[in-house]
Amino acid sequence: MAAHRYREAVVAFGGVLGSFRRRGSSPDDAATEPTDATDTARALDEAIPDLDWRAFPPETEASSFEAPSGALARVALGPATGPRVVLVPGATGSKEDFVLMMPLLAAAGYRVESYDLAGQYESWEAGPWNLDPPRPRYDERLFLDDMLAVLDDGAGRAHVLGYSFAGTVAELALLERPDRFASLTLLSAPPESGQAFRGVKRIGPISGFTSPRQGAGLMLWGIRNNFNRVPPRRLAFVRERFALTRRESVDDIIGLMMQTPDVRTRLAASPVPKLVAVGAHDLWPRELHQRFAREIGARFAVYPTGHSPCETAPHQLVRDMMALFGESGVTP
Repeated sequence: MAAHRYREAVVAFGGVLGSFRRRGSSPDDAATEPTDATDTARALDEAIPDLDWRAFPPETEASSFEAPSGALARVALGPATGPRVVLVPGATGSKEDFVLMMPLLAAAGYRVESYDLAGQYESWEAGPWNLDPPRPRYDERLFLDDMLAVLDDGAGRAHVLGYSFAGTVAELALLERPDRFASLTLLSAPPESGQAFRGVKRIGPISGFTSPRQGAGLMLWGIRNNFNRVPPRRLAFVRERFALTRRESVDDIIGLMMQTPDVRTRLAASPVPKLVAVGAHDLWPRELHQRFAREIGARFAVYPTGHSPCETAPHQLVRDMMALFGESGVTP
């Protein structure tokens, strides 16, 4: 599908998404029964062209947000009075990972925001040396306080998506400040506590013998060498992004993932609607994600892709998030 035909199809899909604004379902039935919306969403995802990942829609507002750790690069799209959706990328990621999701949500009436984590891409100047008092590492509290500051910089409760490591941070933010959350989507987030990499396919058994820096080095090596076989323009952007991302921030995040807190019982007790969304070929086996979703009382959705459904299955993911939003009552 040519790029212009893909854009036209996306506009048409916006009408289908509207039917999901107030639709409810059980935690186990998301993205399982074929519907017209399911078929359309999957077809659009399969037709995504190799695109410029730096190119947000023209109406996107770019800004710098002063968080506790320093200046965070932020973007926003959609009506200023619309319900907030905050999309948070993970380690080695950035706001650009949501460039396909943001216009879909904005077209449905939501105010969509994203920001680069401290030390990542265009937030490279943010770090523990900016804290008062300064601290030596990018620790859990740094990322949590930054996220809470972003959520406090707006009215009402927000629909929050945490991608991979940011999913763990979003879990902690929900437990500390439930008043800021309308819903929580955990995208490819670690499904196990403690040394979270122990359950990863193939490398899990040896992950306990690596240091955080070694683990980060292996991950960066795999991304740079395109083991995930992403399209050329996506690969070029990812490699360009590494030029700004601070290596020590990646090392520290991997270290934090090796000490993932166990908050399953507390999450299960939260009445906030939750969704666990993953690719069928994610780093962790589907069974671990499904068990995690069941343990915390979340819906569970699986897409025919890998660790990055926000890039490769955005229409299906947005469709399921819209259904989740309907449970909260916080909709346009």
